[in-house]
Amino acid sequence: MDGIILIDKPLGYTSHDIVGKVRRVLHTKKVGHCGTLDPEASGVLVVCVNKATKALQFLTSEDKHYVATIKLGISTDTYDMTGVIQNQVPYRYDLTLDKVEHVLAKFKGKQKQMPPMYSAIKVNGKKLYEYARAGETVEIQPRDIEIYSIECAAFKEDEIHMKVHCSKGTYIRSLCVDIAEALGYPGCMSALKRTQSGPFKLEDCVSLEALENNQYEMIALDDALAHLPSLTIEDEKIVYHGKTIDSALEGQIAIKNKDGHILAIYEQTGNHTLKNVRGLW
Repeated sequence: MDGIILIDKPLGYTSHDIVGKVRRVLHTKKVGHCGTLDPEASGVLVVCVNKATKALQFLTSEDKHYVATIKLGISTDTYDMTGVIQNQVPYRYDLTLDKVEHVLAKFKGKQKQMPPMYSAIKVNGKKLYEYARAGETVEIQPRDIEIYSIECAAFKEDEIHMKVHCSKGTYIRSLCVDIAEALGYPGCMSALKRTQSGPFKLEDCVSLEALENNQYEMIALDDALAHLPSLTIEDEKIVYHGKTIDSALEGQIAIKNKDGHILAIYEQTGNHTLKNVRGLW
């Protein structure tokens, strides 16, 4: 049994918890996930099973879609509602929908983002949240991200509900804090749901209950990687022996046999030659 299962991760579960449940249901140890979701976040979690785990790096999408809620007037050390309150001010009833939309529009595009201290980013081999829990300080470098689109879905007093389409590596918690600051308030994220990861959408996910009742469909690896450009070869030995392929194709390329089965992922070397990055047979 090889392939991908799309899970609608509920609140309160870590991504690793979901992997554990899939292992128990499918009676296999070889399970991994793409794109971590915090326990306070729900939504699309791409889970790979058995041979599909070889393709994890190619299924960790470059772009994600979220719906999130900003709570104005409260800031915490974790940038969400689970943290210790650092600042709290009453809502002044001074914002309008036009002003909120105007500020949100300023966050569209390429930019530098400072990740939250309570994150799994490693500095000197140690995760940031480990420094934070130990009360230690460490220099954090801003990261390059891109917000492709951002819009206000609803606005009522001290809460802003927004839809965000962003690049991989974007921290929505940091985005919420930065937007609140631009509006003149301390703020944090109070809700988050991932609605799409690359080509994988929330409506195609199954619940944990459905998973445990064996009510799910597994996506074949060939179908899961269908979004990649592809190249069909006649002689499969080229792939099995790790030989290069002459081609001007750019990016990650799915190399297929005559039957349409993906044998490996190749990448451009820069001189019109593709090299084998990962075999998938």
